[in-house]
Amino acid sequence: MSTTHTPQSIRLRALVDTVQRNERTLRRFQDVELQLIRAQDFPSLCRVLLDYLPREFGLERVTLWLNDTLPLLHELALRHASNANRRSNENNGMAASSLKTSREMGDAAARLCSQGRPWLGTPGAMDDATTNACFGSDPRPASIALLPLATNGQPSGYLCLASDNESRFAPGMATDMLERFAVIVAASLDNVAHREQLERLGATDALTGLPNRRYFDERLREETTRASRYRLPLGCLFIDIDGFKPINDAHGHAVGDRALAMVGACLRKQTRLGDTIARYGGEEFAVLLQGDLKDSLVVAERMRAAVAQLDLRDNDGTDDGARIPLTVSIGVSAHAMQQGADLDGLGRTLVDEADRAMYKAKSDGRNRVATLVV
Repeated sequence: MSTTHTPQSIRLRALVDTVQRNERTLRRFQDVELQLIRAQDFPSLCRVLLDYLPREFGLERVTLWLNDTLPLLHELALRHASNANRRSNENNGMAASSLKTSREMGDAAARLCSQGRPWLGTPGAMDDATTNACFGSDPRPASIALLPLATNGQPSGYLCLASDNESRFAPGMATDMLERFAVIVAASLDNVAHREQLERLGATDALTGLPNRRYFDERLREETTRASRYRLPLGCLFIDIDGFKPINDAHGHAVGDRALAMVGACLRKQTRLGDTIARYGGEEFAVLLQGDLKDSLVVAERMRAAVAQLDLRDNDGTDDGARIPLTVSIGVSAHAMQQGADLDGLGRTLVDEADRAMYKAKSDGRNRVATLVV
């Protein structure tokens, strides 16, 4: 017995197939969205977007671009991209990063999505400058979907889905599902940024904005490990504000708080890229320096001189109050870190020697730099 397929039945079958295919696609999108919402940190979110998403949907690759509209997100992206590029170099170029921050790609994506809507098409439909900005030296995909991301109404980035199928993303296709997905991605990025901010607040001194002792101790472990691996010297400064209790007693805690904030900001400005500064406790600050004793003494003297120039007044900060002198005493220590050494012990010794040198600076007259080395 043969079955006759009428034009109506064929169209109905095609419609049913389309509905079932869309339902399967929607379920897969929902699964990815759920994983994005559950992501606890930026690397986890990137794994969902850049590893799981292309596997699940058979995409050639996925690229996430983030701008500096939200500085914390941009910082996370720079750090993640830097780590990924380092791993790529170690693996002879394999597993290249799909996370981008270049301004050129952002400008190109903004031109394509000028109405704030997804752009679908082929690289051949782009001009050369846009193609180079989006793909660089990477192989050109057959078609792409470029999804704009927005956080609190502000453009924050773009997600590029690339396929080796030219008809996968074509102009004129419905984009409702893609736009919904872009909203979830942007919200997930915002959630991760907030979690990172909360984590940082737990390791940040609220008054000075500097990292706290908990952060310093963690960095001490990391830096001693790094310096030992490469046999590099590591320096430490211990800094104490001179006569801080008399400032508090004579002028009040509000002025004392301003003194701490001013000194903290001043010391931060004198800290070099790659060094670590923290409020260690009370009126004490600690600094880890990538360098030997000579380098550390130079930085310490620069910090001491800068603090001595601060203009603290005994009122609300206006110029008509009397100037309160601010100075610091700084203790300096440095050690060469050798492979196989007791790193915890060396770290404690480094800090202890800088602390004792700071008390030596106090006893020698304050407003000076001292070291235990004769």
